[in-house]
Parts: sequence; structure tokens; C-alpha cells
Amino acid sequence: MGVKLGILGLGTVGTGTVQLLQDKTGRHPLLQEIEIYRVGVRSLDKPRAVELPADVVTTDLEAIVNDPAVDIIVEVMGGLEPARSLILKALNNGKHVVTANKAVIARYGAEIFTTANQAGVYVMLEAAVGGGIPVIQPLKQSLSVNRIQAVTGIVNGTTNYILTRMQTEGSNFSDVLADAQRLGYAEADPTADVDGLDAADKIAILASLGFGGRINLKDVYTEGIRQVSKTDIAYAEKLGFVIKLLAIANRITPPEEDAGKFALSPLSVRVHPTLVPKAHPLASINGVYNAILVEGEPIGQVMFFGPGAGAGATASAVTSDILNLTASFKSQRVSTNELHQSEIPLLNPLLACGHHEYSEIAPMAELITRFYARFLTNDQPGVIGKLGTCFGNYGVSLESIVQTGFQGELAEIVVVTHDVREGNFRQALAEIESLEAVESIPSLLRVL
Repeated sequence: MGVKLGILGLGTVGTGTVQLLQDKTGRHPLLQEIEIYRVGVRSLDKPRAVELPADVVTTDLEAIVNDPAVDIIVEVMGGLEPARSLILKALNNGKHVVTANKAVIARYGAEIFTTANQAGVYVMLEAAVGGGIPVIQPLKQSLSVNRIQAVTGIVNGTTNYILTRMQTEGSNFSDVLADAQRLGYAEADPTADVDGLDAADKIAILASLGFGGRINLKDVYTEGIRQVSKTDIAYAEKLGFVIKLLAIANRITPPEEDAGKFALSPLSVRVHPTLVPKAHPLASINGVYNAILVEGEPIGQVMFFGPGAGAGATASAVTSDILNLTASFKSQRVSTNELHQSEIPLLNPLLACGHHEYSEIAPMAELITRFYARFLTNDQPGVIGKLGTCFGNYGVSLESIVQTGFQGELAEIVVVTHDVREGNFRQALAEIESLEAVESIPSLLRVL
């Protein structure tokens, strides 16, 4: 018996998935057992890039998730509602779900995965992070024996494209954003991308998998790239850095300390523009590409790199999840519907969601990191000394402090710190801002 799909949505990703499933030659033989049974769309009259029988396409999405013949629901419609409600209904009906919807998973993952576990079905989400880059299943399976220390990623192609062009052309943020919108790399409303919200959804998902605990999205510190100036990019270049929007999750306790303490240590989960040393693996990830660097014990560093969006890339991830489920059905030698006529089946713990408690997230004040700061000051003797004294009062050690030039009559001073507790650094800044000689602090960025 074949595996019947109910696909919700026939936009870019849905169309790419249908195209891949219709073009089976030279691909995995299990694809022959998969049938596109129902496809849900908003409008039947819209022209499509794929051909489907008229009786397959419908605007009644609820009928698809309620259809007892459907084995797997493929949710590629996007948005929060009705996607969330349809996913939950499908799970309660004993159907497995494949989704590319990072926003729904990041916000309602606890509800969705609890429902899935109670129903004895799987939620697969490889396409929700990193487009076609296989990172979800490796974190759940291949890397699961490792003690994960950090997950650091460039997970938003739009912001990486903007920052790359600002770096290579010396352009302003607003000019590159307008061009990116014209070329289709940025949405008409770019808020989710440039303010870091899309990356926050993704790192919440990656952190939950890497560290085995649910992540509350509101606990993810999120800062976008609007404040990154071409001046900062030029200074970063001179100092041996590039600026990237990074999504980072790591334990606060250093891994070389006691393993028991490390496992219980709170997480830092955050998104912000970051100065990355040019020798770092993520520094060379440019344009619309994504990359996720996973650090663990004993494996060391592993990096996943590839296209972070696009019909083909995302369809590849969606279909790989469908294939995984199809293989699971085959190994059970019964159809998914036959399973649900009896008792709830035991789930493969490497495919299912296995965490139920929320991870403790440390406040940003506890973060240990390096900082880059740019100050505009009145050109008078002793200013650099005063800055150094204020930093020293709060235990902030400076790697470098240089006067780089002038903006009008104001002197421009750039500071890079050694590792420091963020709370201490903020206290030092508060005192510095009160100095009569300091006009403003136009830039403040963390350093990897």
C-alpha cells in the first residue's frame, strides 16, 4: 500500500515539493511508494507551475486533515493560523506531519510536540531551519551522543546578503535593503529578517534540539542589523573582522569544567550582529547562503553549509522528511492507519520529540563575550584615559583602544574588549555616557 500525502499550500515550497515528487527518476526508489493524494490551496483559479488532477486539488483544507485515507500532512502554507490549528487537528487524527514552518514551531512547539507524542505520531521539520541544509536530523540523530557546547549560525539569507554587499561595496544599509527588495531577496516588509525575528525562530528550534529542552521564544535576545553602519564594517575590516548576523546558543558554564555542572548550566540563546574573526569558519559565508556550526564533545566542530532558502532547496528538506516517514512505515510493515486502529505505537526516539521541560535561559547580563564600541567625543586631552579608567572600574579589560579619526569636530574612538561579563560592560558604559567629553556611542557590537 502506498503512502498518501495531503499537502497544505502550493506556493513556492509546495510547488517545489510537488515537482520533486513528480520527477522520481534517479532518486530514491521509496519515492515510488508516495502518492500526492490531496493538495489544499486558497484559490482553484490561480495558474500553477505544476499539473495535478482536478480531483486532487481543493480549497477545503480541513477536509484534507480529516480524511482517513491521508497518512502524512505536509504543511507548507506558512503563517501562524490556520497552520497551527490544522497541524494540531492532523495530529489528533493520528496523522504524521511534515512542516517547513519555523514560526509555528518556535511559538507553538510545546503544544504541537506534546500533542504528537500523545497521539503516537511524528512531527518532522528539517525544512524549518536552513532551507535545504540537513541540520535537524543530524542534531537529533548523528550528533545526539555528543555533549553539545554551542550552536552558532548564519541562518537568514536576506541579512547575510545585505551585510555581504555592505562589506564588499561600502554601501549603506538602506541602499542595499532597497536593492535587495527590488531583486526579491528581501520582502516588501523586511521586519522579520532585518530585525532578527526569523533568525530567533530558527535558533530557538536548534537550541531545543541541541540542548534537549524546550525554548521559550520570548527568552531569546533578539537584535537586528538596522544599526550596522558602513563605518563599523570598515573598522571591522581594519581590525581583522567581518560583521555577520549570528544566531547563537551555548551553555554559560565553560565545557572544560565539570561535566555535571556543564549539563545543568543555563543557556544563552541570542541573535545579534557580531564581529567575526576572518579566520573563523563562518566569516567566509557570503550572499544568501546559510551555515550552522555545531561544537560538541567529543566531535569538535562540524559545519553545515548550503542554500538557506529557495524552492528546490526547501523541497529537498521537506521530501527527505516524507521519505524518512515512509521508511518508518515500511519497517513496521503496516500502514499508519492500521496502526492507529489499535493502540498508540511506540515512537522511534531519534525521530520523535524527546524533551518536555523548558531550558533555563540566562539573562544577557550574565553573558561572557567581547565587545566592539565606537565613541564620538570632544577633542580634548585625557579622553582615552578617562574611558580606560571607567572600564577598569568595572573589571573591563581592553584589547585595544584607538582614536581613529574625526567626524566633524568630534574625535572617533574605537574600543575592543577582552572577554567580559555583559552586565559589567553595561555598567561601565552607563558611567562613560555621563562623562562630559563623550558626545555619543553610535555603535555597540559583540565580538565572537
